[in-house]
Amino acid sequence: MTAWQVLAPGAQTTVQDQGRHGWRHLGVARAGAMDVAALGMANRLVGNEESAAGLEIVLRGPRLRLSRPCRVALTGAAIQAWWNEVPLPMGRPLDLPAGELALGPLRDGLRAWLAVAGGITTPMLLDSRSTDLRGGFGGHEGGALREGDRLPLGDARPAPVVRQPAYPAWWIDVDDPWTADRHVLRYLPSPHPAAPSLSATVWRTHANSNRQGLRLDGASLPAGGGDGVSEPVAVGTLQLPPDGQPILLLADAQTVGGYPRLGHVLACDLGRAAQLRPGEPVHFQRVTPAQAHALNRQHAHRLARLRLAIAHRL
Repeated sequence: MTAWQVLAPGAQTTVQDQGRHGWRHLGVARAGAMDVAALGMANRLVGNEESAAGLEIVLRGPRLRLSRPCRVALTGAAIQAWWNEVPLPMGRPLDLPAGELALGPLRDGLRAWLAVAGGITTPMLLDSRSTDLRGGFGGHEGGALREGDRLPLGDARPAPVVRQPAYPAWWIDVDDPWTADRHVLRYLPSPHPAAPSLSATVWRTHANSNRQGLRLDGASLPAGGGDGVSEPVAVGTLQLPPDGQPILLLADAQTVGGYPRLGHVLACDLGRAAQLRPGEPVHFQRVTPAQAHALNRQHAHRLARLRLAIAHRL
């Protein structure tokens, strides 16, 4: 079995795919990549289905021993990458000989994704290979990578035989750099009286944020009364705890909660939330249901165009 050896794990590197779906009625979180589009496009670049498992990298990447030539791709926040000290670019297929792949610190964001042809083939659990860090299962032994771990790889078309990294001059960018601003999150407000105030307040991301939720720090909103009865929540739900500091639920979020809900962040903006570092400003913009549908359609059309462009180039 072909496998990568983890020489150094990075700050928090986990195996992720598109997540677990169809299990929330049993209390199982979605998990999966914090930006499913970014991982999906990385998989497209190496010839995988978008559902294949790859690595999600936070703050600083791992060092990996490549046991055979392979094709990889990097998407997400800009990350320093080298093969045997040869620098590597992002957003394109990279044909690498056997050797050492080193991924350094990230710039202008918090997370990046690495796909490899054939995918990472850790065991399937509840129809997914994703790591649920809060639940402690899935992925590679239920947690972040550790030094000495071995990551099994699936079968793939043999990579071209090269002595040095080879890659095309073209590249893709999952987000349009001229229009996307990760500090702006658009949301559909709920009927809660404090929901409109979310867009009128200056927020910063709290250091106590994680894959379960993005905690916000700013002027407290009035939580108001409530019976505290738990109701269903989802990835993207905005909750308002008693301290008045909202929480945006993310990939590892619970399935029910008793806090009041301020609304729901658009699915197409959750990839932006995944890139917010502690202390960065966050601005919320209210939208109508019609605007939300239009924005999500625009995002879906952009991804469809990227898929066609990748297929044409490959």
